[in-house]
Amino acid sequence: MKYFINSFLLLVCYLFASASCGTPKNNFSNSNDPIITGAERSDFYLPLLKDKKVGIVTNQTGGFHKKGKMIVLDGGEADEADVNISIVDYLISNKIAVQKIFAPEHGFRGTADAGEHVVDGKDTKTGLPIISLYGNNKKPKPEQLEGIDIMIFDLQDVGARFYTYISTLHYIMEACAENNITLMLLDRPNPNGAIVDGPMLEKEYTSFVGMHPIPLLHGMTIGEYARMINGEKWLKGGIQCDLKVIHCLNYKREMVYDLPVKPSPNLPNSQAVNLYASLCLFEGANVSVGRGTEKQFQIYGSPYLPKSDFSFTPIPNFGAKEPVYKDQLCYGEDLTQIEKVKQLELKWLLKAYNSTADKSKFFNEFFTKLAGTKKLQQQIESGLSETEIRKSWEKGLNDFKEMRKKYLIY
Repeated sequence: MKYFINSFLLLVCYLFASASCGTPKNNFSNSNDPIITGAERSDFYLPLLKDKKVGIVTNQTGGFHKKGKMIVLDGGEADEADVNISIVDYLISNKIAVQKIFAPEHGFRGTADAGEHVVDGKDTKTGLPIISLYGNNKKPKPEQLEGIDIMIFDLQDVGARFYTYISTLHYIMEACAENNITLMLLDRPNPNGAIVDGPMLEKEYTSFVGMHPIPLLHGMTIGEYARMINGEKWLKGGIQCDLKVIHCLNYKREMVYDLPVKPSPNLPNSQAVNLYASLCLFEGANVSVGRGTEKQFQIYGSPYLPKSDFSFTPIPNFGAKEPVYKDQLCYGEDLTQIEKVKQLELKWLLKAYNSTADKSKFFNEFFTKLAGTKKLQQQIESGLSETEIRKSWEKGLNDFKEMRKKYLIY
């Protein structure tokens, strides 16, 4: 029995394209219809790319990710296989003139640690140059955009303000606007799309982990978010990008959507993606979120919390070369089996703060950047309850929800 992988991939791509006909509108004819991502709607965008020189912002989350059937040419039975086809490979197979790959935090293949410097390079498979958009070059320079007619953006977001793919989106939009390049965004569902919650970012605490005055969980797809960036004129000087969003089909934000591939090295499964926003605040405190274990963003603990039945010891692993509290025993809580959260949960942060050995050493400077405000730390230190803290968010959340209405697609 002989498998011809390339033929298989091309046929699967063809089937995806054939299944995704239509204009960029929602078609909710049947709630059981499969969600079709923007990348899968190739019949719609490939004609727009013909005879264009293309740049692309993507990583391992871009492209096609489905269950498929392996083609067997000798008449044997087909085997089921996971289909993971890079958007770069797909475009090249369709004779699209891809010029450069632009890679966000974690790199083109999504293997770098959080915050790790990613250098420019060359894709060994296609020979295309890879430009890193992390570190000192967060925004493409004019010379890096020379010869590009249209830029494609295909990344999977997780709906949290401090997840840096939306910051990369901002800089890409700004660079495209300044250099008269159209941006085509291939939209994807937000796995936390029904949650709008958390403190609003205050302008003075703007950083790469929080660039816009939005709540910690924004409840939008990355395509909707791009529309908001444009519409609110958040780009430098109020300029606007020539933006084309290729919508998803059969998607509603209330749907459960489990990501088919890890969006980054330390978000290994849907539980981690769901808990990410709530537990990431611990990265601004002296508490581990499980980096250096196999349960990243599903557990938390530290040597300074009370001894308990649950403990773990971080060690270097894929995605965490130097984890917090490496080789130290940490006590805390295992959240791997809890029900999915439907809001930004503060209870674990409050519990850890109230039980830590030395409260004066609990928070670090990064906490304010993650929270987007000094108020949250002050509220916790002053002993406010979760109910009182959440009440202080109400006006900001209501104003944001009203403002975002005009940018929603789904």
